[in-house]
Amino acid sequence: MVGSARAAVISGTGISQVKRRSGIPALTLTAEAATAAIADAGLTPADIDGVSTLGDVPADEAAAHLGLGAVGEFGDPFGPSGLLQPVVQACDAVTEGRARHVLVYRTVQMMGGTADAGPPKRAGAKSDAAKKAAAGAGEIGQLLAAHAYSAANWLALHCRRHMDLYGTTKEQLGWIAINARRNAARNPLAVYRDPITMEQYLSARPISSPLGLLDCDVPVDGSIAVVVSTPEHRANTPHGAVTVEATGGAPGTGGWTGRPDYPKMAATDAAADMWSKTDLRPADVDVAELYDGFSYLTLAWLEALGFCGDGEGGPFVAGGERIAPTGELPLNTYGGQLSAGRMHGYWVLHEACQQLRGRAGPTALPRRPEVAVVSAGGGPIAGCVLLSC
Repeated sequence: MVGSARAAVISGTGISQVKRRSGIPALTLTAEAATAAIADAGLTPADIDGVSTLGDVPADEAAAHLGLGAVGEFGDPFGPSGLLQPVVQACDAVTEGRARHVLVYRTVQMMGGTADAGPPKRAGAKSDAAKKAAAGAGEIGQLLAAHAYSAANWLALHCRRHMDLYGTTKEQLGWIAINARRNAARNPLAVYRDPITMEQYLSARPISSPLGLLDCDVPVDGSIAVVVSTPEHRANTPHGAVTVEATGGAPGTGGWTGRPDYPKMAATDAAADMWSKTDLRPADVDVAELYDGFSYLTLAWLEALGFCGDGEGGPFVAGGERIAPTGELPLNTYGGQLSAGRMHGYWVLHEACQQLRGRAGPTALPRRPEVAVVSAGGGPIAGCVLLSC
């Protein structure tokens, strides 16, 4: 079961302090976010009967530290919804009656930082998606042999192909980064808040052509948590709840370079999966919180989700007006991973919930949205969630 519709709500959200090389242990950051989310949901630790996570801080370690007692563990970091799989599995657990309140969290720390990265991940049985990922090692080996050593290189290939096919320009891509920094200026938790100009964007240090430094997300230390609950709990939430309308995932076929519709990615399949489970359409979405591990990924998600046609992402974001807080589709209203910090798809989820609940504070939109879409992932890894208030 890839996802469920209108059968679960997000009843609480929490975020820890967010810093670069903070030196704060991962378990401490997790506890900050989780404690806040549980309280925001109007619950106590004793009410939580499930935990779902990507495995950065193992569920049993977090449960023991938080005093959760006996809980079910539902996270699978290799599921079809990729980075958002723990959220999808929490919704499934609630829908199927296996839990009432599931704590979902993601904790990140910068590589090379001084903080304790937490206990090592525990080995477990590989899911089908994990086996497919392992089977794709040959493709990764070919990319490495061509001196393409990271996702920056692999996605630069996608971006260049998009430019060649559709005439997408570097300046158009720049508006995604400029908009992110403009929004981050209103977010006190964002690590980079000073505005950037197009000239600064274009002159930034090259990373992997056509991507430069300002096209890449910002590593940080921090944690995000949400509580997924049964719909019946909505009436007991002190700050309201968000309905999970539909979720979408992709099986990861085609790898990084093997799709016949290249440069499309698994985002296309995940979006189609999500839209197949709801009567809502792209025109109903009031705010988009989309993955921006690299600026090009956001443009690809805009097209995959149907906000514009194939090859129309560049003109859609050009000028930054359409994607501004006052525009027709406000985008990454808190600053995104490009400016606020890399949280692997969980800060976009947190922000979407806050906007829908009217609790976004300084990043609140002029008009409170009613429908939001969240996405995470790139290449063969993709998941998305449609939310409503």
